[in-house]
Amino acid sequence: MTTFPATEPDPAPVDLVLPCLNEAEALPWVLARIPAGWRALVVDNGSTDGSAELARSLGATVVHEERRGFGAACHAGLMAATADIVCFCDCDASLDPSLLVPFVREVRDGEADLVLGRRRPQGRGAWPAHARAGNIALAGMLRRRTGLRLHDLGPLRAARRADLLALGLTDRRSGYPLQMVVRAADAGLRVAEHDVPYLPRTGASKVTGTWRGTWQAVRDMRRVLAEPPAPTGMSTTGSFSPPKE
Repeated sequence: MTTFPATEPDPAPVDLVLPCLNEAEALPWVLARIPAGWRALVVDNGSTDGSAELARSLGATVVHEERRGFGAACHAGLMAATADIVCFCDCDASLDPSLLVPFVREVRDGEADLVLGRRRPQGRGAWPAHARAGNIALAGMLRRRTGLRLHDLGPLRAARRADLLALGLTDRRSGYPLQMVVRAADAGLRVAEHDVPYLPRTGASKVTGTWRGTWQAVRDMRRVLAEPPAPTGMSTTGSFSPPKE
């Protein structure tokens, strides 16, 4: 398994989607670490702490998505993106967006079509036990459904915008990240996974901060896994290279 360090900004045009719900405390840290030349798309999902105004003052493009849900925010960002390559990152300071630079390079160079970050907790409290347990269960179900030998369904990811749009993603809740991976596998896209450091988040988690939230996320994702392969605008005969252990 390869671990990518942060490197110099990649010159390729990139839009970075940052789903945001009351992340004013974390926004300065996150936005300060976005590579030069990339566009930050902060998707405000109904914040009441001034996140949208703060993001705009720090130079980000703000997209408003009234429909609540992690998937709704992510997809609104994807639809607002115009760059060839689109990245996703949580907006809670748990992940450094500069770590996406080699992900973008891998996609741009044609080595992979969808690159995911496997979260490696740094310090106590970075990843609660119940969230890890849910993630392990989902990774196992994903393997049985698609054959992908992934360890994590983390939010740090990169792909070409056209590829993602062709997947016809429909989930607007917690199942969105999983649906992206499942449909990418069904479409024959090459999926890669690399280790990234995962820091304790700033503020309270909206999804996996509690056992109940984790269970609801798992339920959403189980529903995605039960879906039959969906027709997409892409050929399903492309090559597929599961990441090496």
